[in-house]
Amino acid sequence: MNSGYDHGLTLDVETYILSGAKILLVEDNDLDAETVIRGFAAQKIVNDVTRVNDGVEALEHLKAIGNSEHLPIVLLDLKMPRMDGLELLEHIRSSDDLRRALVFVLTASDDEKDKQRSFDLNVAGYIVKEKAGADFIRVFEMFERYWEVVELPSGLALKFAP
Repeated sequence: MNSGYDHGLTLDVETYILSGAKILLVEDNDLDAETVIRGFAAQKIVNDVTRVNDGVEALEHLKAIGNSEHLPIVLLDLKMPRMDGLELLEHIRSSDDLRRALVFVLTASDDEKDKQRSFDLNVAGYIVKEKAGADFIRVFEMFERYWEVVELPSGLALKFAP
């Protein structure tokens, strides 16, 4: 696999992507959760994925980690029972231990207010599931490209299988 940025050099992405980040999938829909997990596997992204069903479970999971240096990458649905994604984001951003978490919204909501509020709460990206449609694999290709280009602190990168 190569970076796509070529100055006469071909670099394997794995040589400069740090491994170790875990992924926290916050998704109440079983089918959507399975689609995400399969999508990562199809792109050979092999990081550990933990799935929780709502914001309450996600907040408990994140607080149990309690250290910004070991936070997972969060893939967050917005419309969930008990505590929705925006409320969870507010908790994350107001916590000294959690505020640096890298969060991508992956949701069915195409509501402009949800998008605005998500970006106000510093999400790394907002992806509408239905817009990805049959080409949902493009979402995972985007994650792969993101980690090829964006510089992140140690421990916040995806691992790719050979």
